[in-house]
Amino acid sequence: MLELNRVKKTYTHKNQQIFALRQVTLQVDKGSFVAICGPSGCGKSTLLFAAGGLLKPDSGIVKIEETNLYMISADQRAQYRAIKIGFVFQQFHLVPYLNVLDNILAASLALEGINQQMKVNLRNRALELIEHFGLIDRLLHVPSKLSTGERQRTALARALLNQPRLLLADEPTGNLDDENTEMVCQHLATHADNGGIVLLATHDQRVASYARNIVQMSDGAISTGT
Repeated sequence: MLELNRVKKTYTHKNQQIFALRQVTLQVDKGSFVAICGPSGCGKSTLLFAAGGLLKPDSGIVKIEETNLYMISADQRAQYRAIKIGFVFQQFHLVPYLNVLDNILAASLALEGINQQMKVNLRNRALELIEHFGLIDRLLHVPSKLSTGERQRTALARALLNQPRLLLADEPTGNLDDENTEMVCQHLATHADNGGIVLLATHDQRVASYARNIVQMSDGAISTGT
């Protein structure tokens, strides 16, 4: 379960205080696929970054299962993210000089105490994901040789490598055509069906329709939920 309790985050810009999150409270259970919707600048990305241990809030609690993410050290939080949280972004964030296989395996680099057998298992899982996402003939291609859809599928495979409990997707379909958008959304739904938690930030209501629950955000606050 993911739990955010009265989470607040502010920024200062030109001597003005900007409220990115206003006492946000949200609970997402195992097996849930939740879309966070709202216009640009409403706080969707900040909410995802806080939920994923990437952005410490000014106040409030962020818990995944029994772990309070901001009550553990930065090193412990990084290790927790590597094991239990996957991220998918609109801009992909692939390493430009690594091929598809090595980009996917990059998700395991932060894991501590990996032995040879674990490395073999991770490589086998990466190859399974590559086949699953229709990338087998792009195995050794670097990102510049991939289409936009292939880059996003590679990024999604990387996010799924460690079989995360929580999958966070920030506008993951913003650069995709209809076919690849549907493929990504279906894979997000499948991750939830398999017992994971999926939190998707999007301004596209068509993409949000793949989720089981939709939460509307406005000016840093949750306004409605269905």
